[in-house]
Amino acid sequence: MFSYGQMMFGILFFFVFLGVIILQYRTDKKTQPSYFKGSYKVLIGFIIAFTILLTIKILTQK
Repeated sequence: MFSYGQMMFGILFFFVFLGVIILQYRTDKKTQPSYFKGSYKVLIGFIIAFTILLTIKILTQK
């Protein structure tokens, strides 16, 4: 489906992007903490939604 180079690029891009997002989140949270109150609830919601979608996919695949 994907070549080895495409897979490596995708994995590397994902980890670099995730690192940049985490770094920006930490610096923004220090400067403007009022915008980030309750942001963990959004993260939990995304994790739950992703888990539900993954479960549906696994259960309906035959």
